[in-house]
Amino acid sequence: MSDAPITLFLCGDVMTGRGIDQVLEHSCPPNLYEAAVSSALDYVALAEDVNGPIPREVNPEYTWGDALALLEARRPDLRIINLETSITTSEDAEAKGINYRMHPGNVAVLRAARIDCAVLANNHVLDWGERGLLETREVLASAAILAPGAGRNLAEARAPAALTVGGGGRVLVFSLGATDSGIPRDWAAEAGRAGVALLPDFSERTIEDIAGGVRAARRTGDLIVASIHWGDNWGYEIPQEHRRFAHALIERAGIDVVHGHSSHHPKAIEVHRGRPIFYGCGDFLNDYEGIGGYEAFRSDLVLMYLPTLQASTGELLRLEMVPLKIRNFRLSVPSPAERLGLCERMARECARFGHQVVMRGEALELVP
Repeated sequence: MSDAPITLFLCGDVMTGRGIDQVLEHSCPPNLYEAAVSSALDYVALAEDVNGPIPREVNPEYTWGDALALLEARRPDLRIINLETSITTSEDAEAKGINYRMHPGNVAVLRAARIDCAVLANNHVLDWGERGLLETREVLASAAILAPGAGRNLAEARAPAALTVGGGGRVLVFSLGATDSGIPRDWAAEAGRAGVALLPDFSERTIEDIAGGVRAARRTGDLIVASIHWGDNWGYEIPQEHRRFAHALIERAGIDVVHGHSSHHPKAIEVHRGRPIFYGCGDFLNDYEGIGGYEAFRSDLVLMYLPTLQASTGELLRLEMVPLKIRNFRLSVPSPAERLGLCERMARECARFGHQVVMRGEALELVP
């Protein structure tokens, strides 16, 4: 087995439903059940009011924009996203206010970015009911995209994705979701019920339960990723219970990367015992252009995270972060001023853990 370093592409929430689905080649009916918006086409109109016309029936590569060339230049070994959208034509809308779905015909969007793993333990995968969840899994399977974190029963939801890399190594991805991200408790998978791999709490018992699952699945030389949907959408504070939980996952469950998401903007990163903890990766694709109220957080500025790990030990060797900007439902290269502003914001947040963030050309790099 090779001991060559492994580079992962990680990002936060990929939300290709609602407005984005309406500009893709195959669109679901636009009906929504939100308090102020009844049609997904309204989100297209809001974005166009701010940034100009968006083309219709775009090709699968459109939304990724400049990210595709940047990924190709860096050639990560594996590509892992949090897919916060059901892929379904189900009309079984959950009465929860905000419901995301993408037409199954648009799964080519994920193939265009060569996504290897789409984690599903989040607060939108069951937006269109059990039928929507099961269709999502079927569509992803047909596209050869592994989808841990939700399934037909508890065992399926909790099973890790096993991803192979060159030289015979494996990366196991466990997908877990917490109720503080907005996941309803009754979405929890059970022995005889479909649902998500829900964290009951951040207690010692939960840590030991995860550790047992890791021990049962791990082979010598495996790298382990815990992809966790947790916390509020807005704000930079890191809850102490999240930090304690992440540390315990590394120390006692053997986790090599804690891939946290739910926040709509990037949050702090900590390196603990040589392992990276991403407390909130922010959104990567969304239809939020034109929605007011949280402009100060600049959720339109997103990051592509590229941690490089030593295969034999799991130790972080380098962490590169590539800034991008969402405009017209498409990822583009931000201005130098926007890159610098994002770098300064990440440097401020990571400084609380004693880390620096510096500019390296057009990218950011974490210096533990």
